[in-house]
Parts: sequence; C-alpha cells; structure tokens
Amino acid sequence: MPAEAAAQVRLPRLVSDGMVLQRDQPVRIWGWAAKGEKVSVAFQGKTYQATTGSDGQWRVTLPAMKAGGPYELNIKASNALSVKDVLVGDVWLLSGQSNMETPMSRLRDKYPDVIAQAANPRIRQYEVPMSYAFQKPRTDVNGGKWIAADPQTVLQFSGVGYFFAKEINAKYQVPVGLIKDAVGGSPAEAWLSADALKQFPTYEQQGAKYKDSAMVAGIRQREGAAVANWYKQLYQADQGEARGQQKWSAPEYDASSWATMNVPGYWANQTPLGPVNGVVWFRKEVEVPAAMVGQPARLELGTLVDADSTYINGQLVGTTGYQYPPRKYEVKPGVLKAGKNVVVVRLINNGGRGGFTPEKNYQLTAGGQTIDLRGPWQYKLGATQPPTPGTTTFQYQPGGLFNGMIAPVLPYAIKGVLWYQGESNTGRPQDYQALMTSLINDWRGHFQQPKLPFLYVQLANFMAVKPEPSESGWAAVRDAQRRTLAVPYTGMAVITDAGEWNDIHPLDKQTPGHRLALAAQKVAYGDGKVVSSGPLYQTMQVAGNKATLSFASIGGGLMAKGGGPLKGFAVAGPDKKFVWAQARIEGKNVVVWNDQVPNPTVVRYAWADNPEGANLYNKEGLPASSFQTAAPVVTP
Repeated sequence: MPAEAAAQVRLPRLVSDGMVLQRDQPVRIWGWAAKGEKVSVAFQGKTYQATTGSDGQWRVTLPAMKAGGPYELNIKASNALSVKDVLVGDVWLLSGQSNMETPMSRLRDKYPDVIAQAANPRIRQYEVPMSYAFQKPRTDVNGGKWIAADPQTVLQFSGVGYFFAKEINAKYQVPVGLIKDAVGGSPAEAWLSADALKQFPTYEQQGAKYKDSAMVAGIRQREGAAVANWYKQLYQADQGEARGQQKWSAPEYDASSWATMNVPGYWANQTPLGPVNGVVWFRKEVEVPAAMVGQPARLELGTLVDADSTYINGQLVGTTGYQYPPRKYEVKPGVLKAGKNVVVVRLINNGGRGGFTPEKNYQLTAGGQTIDLRGPWQYKLGATQPPTPGTTTFQYQPGGLFNGMIAPVLPYAIKGVLWYQGESNTGRPQDYQALMTSLINDWRGHFQQPKLPFLYVQLANFMAVKPEPSESGWAAVRDAQRRTLAVPYTGMAVITDAGEWNDIHPLDKQTPGHRLALAAQKVAYGDGKVVSSGPLYQTMQVAGNKATLSFASIGGGLMAKGGGPLKGFAVAGPDKKFVWAQARIEGKNVVVWNDQVPNPTVVRYAWADNPEGANLYNKEGLPASSFQTAAPVVTP
C-alpha cells in the first residue's frame, strides 16, 4: 500500500451511514490516520479537533445530544469522509447465544403481520459478524452495516431485539439502534476479557492455549480433514447413493422391501436399527389432488436430527446441515403432479439419536390445501458410521469472542446491554453466577459506564417434563441468573412460560422482547412505577412443618394463574430428598408444606428443565422466577 494511502483518515465500520448515536451522554467518534495528523470532525454545526497519536488512532468526544436526526457527520484530514443519515437515540448492545441471534426470518410464519408492518426507519440494526481472537483484542469489526427496519430488512433483525426496539421506540418516541453481537452456542466465558478471566484460572488456562496461531491452524486443518473424511467415507458407503444402480431418491425406485416406522420419532426408539449413526433413508408416497398442482408449495419437516437432503419426485427441494433450523422448503411449481408423489429424506445422524423431532409440523401445503405427512414412512439404512469426529469450536473458547467482537465496539456509547445466554453453561451451573457477575462488571469497566444497564433473559422451559422433582442444570442456571440480580442496575425477563419442550429455539420472541422492555423502563429509563418483573423470592421462615416464603415484585398481588391450587413447589427436609408440596397464597406470602416432611429445610419452585404447570404470577401477568431457598429462619 502506498504511504499516502496508508495516511488517509479512515473510520471504524460501526461509524458509517445510517448509524444511531447515543443520546444524552458524551459520544466518542474515532478512527485512524497518519501519526500526528490533524483531524476535524463536524456535527450539528460544531467542529471538533483531534491529532492522531503514536498508535495511529484519533478520537473526539461529542457532547451529550438530544434525540433527533437524520444528520450528517463530516471528517476532514488529508482526505474527507462523510457519514450520512445519522440518528441520535438509544443504542442497545445485543449479545449472548443463538436465541439472541435468531432472526425474524425464522419467525415469519408466527409474526407475518409484524413483519408486514415493519416499515420504521427509526429502528436500526448493525450485525457484527462472528469473529474470535486470542492473541489480543481487535480494533475493528470485520464487516456489517447499519440497516433500517422495513418488511424486507427486518428479516435480518434479532427477533428479541426487534420486539424490544419496537416497544421502546413506541413508548419513548426516540430512534433505537441495535448492535447485534451474539454467537450461537457460545458459553459465557467466551465473552470475558483477559483481565476478567484471571478470576477463573481454569478458563484462563483453557483460553491461553489458543494464543499459538500456528497450533490453532494445525488443529483446524487436522480436524477439518477428519470430518471431511468422515463424510467422504459415508457417501462412498451409502447404498442409496451407490454408483451404477438406481439411487434411492429416484421416484421409480422399488422400495417395496423397506420396513416402516412412524414419523415423527427416532429410529433408536422405534426400529431394530437401534442407536445407529450414519445415514438412513426415508420415503413416503402421497396422493396429491389436482388442485395442488402447478403452483408453489411448501414442504415442512419439523426439525431433523441431524442433516438432511430432501427430494420430491426425484428433485432436491432442500438441504440443511444441522438439526436446529426448521425445515420449511419452498417447492417450485411443476414439481408436484396429480396423483402419486414420492417424498424422500436422506437423513445423516452425526451422533446420539437420529430422526424426526416429535410434535412439530410435518406437512405439504399448496393452493390452500394441506397433506399431513405424519404416520408410517418406509426406511432403509444406507450406511453405518461411528459418530462424527469431535472438533474444537474456537469461538467457544474463553476470551475469544470478547477480543473479536466486543473489544472493537467498546468506544461506541450505548444505553445498555440485552443478554440472552446460558444454555451452553447448563452443564456446569455452579460457575454461572460468578461468570455473569464478572462479565457485567468487566463490560461496564471497558465501556467506561459503571452504571451501564444490563438486562438479561432467564432460560426458557425446555426438554421433556419429568413427573417427579429432580436435579436440573437448566434450573440451576436460572437460579444463578436470579441471584445475579444482586448486581446493581440489572434486570431479568422470566420466560419459563414461553419455551417449547422440543426446541431449544422457541419461536416466541415477543414475550422476551416485551419483558426486557419492561425491565428497561425500570432500570434504564427510571420508571419507578412500572411493574417490571414477576415475583422474586426473598426470604423463608419455618414454623413446624410449614415454610412461609416472602417475595419482591408482587405488583398488584400474588396469584395462581388460571385459578386452582398453586403448583410447582417441592420441599425437602434435612435428607435433601425433594417431594411435591402443597402451597397457598396468604396475603403477600406463599405457605408451602408436605405432611410427610415434618422439618422442611429447603423449598424449590419451578425447579426443572421444563417446569410445566408452575403457576405463581403477580396480577400484572408476569411469572415468578424459579428458585431454591437458602437456609431458613426457624421460628418456634
């Protein structure tokens, strides 16, 4: 690069057309130029001067501004830059894992009207591409641009973020900017800085290994080759793809000798195959009426474990490489024909139980008609393989995402953080409160905002309901999240009534968005009158065999949602063996007992992966957080 080009002033990617700047607080504008170069920044009729330091960076601070815009930001040095369509409003950083990432495009069937009415240029999002770094913090994000919400662009917005922004924009009538900075599957420790990781020596040592970039490259090469070889061997062994004979995806293939199993379900549970890994082919013949032919169709196959290639009448209509995305395949006109049609699914299972997730939609729709695809399908084993070789997910390693995705954003002034994460820490919940307390304080220090509002979503209900009280990593993380409210300027959205037992990515993103907005009204916007949370456990007193529990955030009062008795409470004595308990509301308290537990020492509420039936709410309709009590106060 010529020296004169290197000297030209440049801006970080976040400081770009369409950006939203934070109102009512000083705002940093920064960039790079030649050492010692004088830079001027003009905004709202005022000009600010800076000189590039020895590190090649310059920075100016704009004074606190009222909401408004659009404006233009002009930067001059040896060259001139202008940033157009700048709004001033509230900027929220969205972080965490896949439930914060989940875009509105995944939700289009659930919220078609919301998407159709999404024309609001005062709600904007910047999506930070996934990037990790272990040697040092990055100084800029590696892509992205500001987009304003309309019915097409909103499909890229975080679902939780958009519902939150929509509510905040409507209530406060200010532009809302979202910086979407989340990575699916990421554990909390990946988002900690090097300084914060010093409190966690195990995680610090784990992350330190990856500072050796040559070692990382070697691991990636070896593991990538092993996985590629696994798929190559699978394809070569797959009888359904065998060369020199008719493929099993062909509609005219004779599958009369194939066995059958009921879909949805898992072949380990239903067939003599048992828990085999590899590839299994599924086939179903369906009668299509003439009214469905000659127009666009949609094939829905719930979610599949793990990867599929799906055919109708021999034509590939869709393929997905992993289990979580819903299979909603658009079928072009001309693929369906009147009479017999053949649907074939080549399903690769990488490990564990393969098959079709229960209680999802399995159907073919066209022309306003629907064919139910549940019931018997033919199946045949194509090839058996051992589980796919394990790989190192580098973006999940401690510190990597902070350096790659948070550090470059730090100079940008924000109103607060919205966080939806925890699923990846349910295997070791004992660390979670300490990790989150450290993360909140860490980010506040780096953003230079000691009172930065930090609002988070508690984990949703997920997995099969268990009939008896039991241990639960999901419940333990929820309790750690509840206890993290001890950190000042935090808020929590409880959503154990908004999940799906068979999907780690529940489609209801309006409920967490709304409850985060309630928390924001209280924590970030200072509305002391809003009831921002459901009941939160405070204290327990024991008299005889009865435990009396007190709560904060009771709003207009406690209630059992739907009427009837309170459910979801369990109690244990000194032996720590939990049994279901009776419970009733007495004024502002809940009294809990089981006549078989004469000396209660611990009470749990909604303590399960999926606490179905837990029905303690306040009269504002907000659910109580799950909890486990600490040592009780015993009264004679």
